[in-house]
Amino acid sequence: MAVTADIPNNVKSRASFARQLHILLGLGLLVTCLFSLTTGPTGVSLLEVLPKLLSRTPLSKLEQVVLFDIRLPRLALGIAIGAALAVSGAVMQGLFRNPLADPGIVGVSSGAGLGAILAIVLGGLLPASFLAIFGQYLVAVSAFLGGWLSTIILYKVATRSGRTSIATMLLAGIAMGALAGAVSGIMTYIATDDQLRDMTFWGMGSLAGANWTKVMAAFPIILACLGTSFCLGRGLNAIALGEATAGHIGIRVQRMKNIAILCVAGATGASVAVSGGIGFIGIVAPHLLRLMSGPDHRTLLINSALLGAILLILADTISRQIVAPAELPIGIITAVLGAPIFLWILLRQRSVVDL
Repeated sequence: MAVTADIPNNVKSRASFARQLHILLGLGLLVTCLFSLTTGPTGVSLLEVLPKLLSRTPLSKLEQVVLFDIRLPRLALGIAIGAALAVSGAVMQGLFRNPLADPGIVGVSSGAGLGAILAIVLGGLLPASFLAIFGQYLVAVSAFLGGWLSTIILYKVATRSGRTSIATMLLAGIAMGALAGAVSGIMTYIATDDQLRDMTFWGMGSLAGANWTKVMAAFPIILACLGTSFCLGRGLNAIALGEATAGHIGIRVQRMKNIAILCVAGATGASVAVSGGIGFIGIVAPHLLRLMSGPDHRTLLINSALLGAILLILADTISRQIVAPAELPIGIITAVLGAPIFLWILLRQRSVVDL
């Protein structure tokens, strides 16, 4: 009797802590944003500019450019991408019932990478009039379309008689990644030195090219996908009990799978298109939160968005400072910080992945 009495109290305390994390992570995100806006190689600090803004004193040209044209769009893009990757990871982990699942499972990352590489290497073959209008957005658009196309192919392969097999999607995703890698290898072989450099830096991921145009292009897609994902919490909780059980308690399992896959494809595709490849956020953030506050997706998805944004902004701030005035690609920072955590997760979850 004592054991059965302790279980509800433990569940209640973890649920309460998960809700408190909303506030703690929200405050952490605010502090991180202020730190990001204040830090940089130019010496322009938000703490110095804020009194001028409050007193309506005109800012210098340098202060206006650094704060409003460089740091603010970069910060906004970092928040959106960090939240998108973390929530996508939480959704995939819930859908696959595996804490090592990643947004790349649905083929978005490999497809987007291939689309970007094709644009970099073969984009010069397009008509000059087309490149004059869309040239600066060619890589981003190609990456987004490549991610969506690969997701549609995987979905068609894994769906039979109106039912999507998660296991088949995982195996097809591995095959898709291998095929994309092979085609990328061919493109690497025929690329020029400048194209190889562009491909390398795009693959590492960066927010260096952030501007308001990219923010306005990615924000609507990411926000729509995140808002929809937040509504999947109850269904993902039911999926944890098994698809048959979820169906018996009223969850429309196939419909939920369709929505989840589309949301992950949209959010991850838009993120990769404007920032390149950034790894580990989608694995690390949701899993750390699951260890801290439990697997309830109704709170986990929101907390994942907040923590993912915090982690990516911190990584971006470090990338700007560590070799200032130059900057490291942000994908290097997330890999250096995320790889040890991933190995730790892997060791803890050996029984889950049958190692």
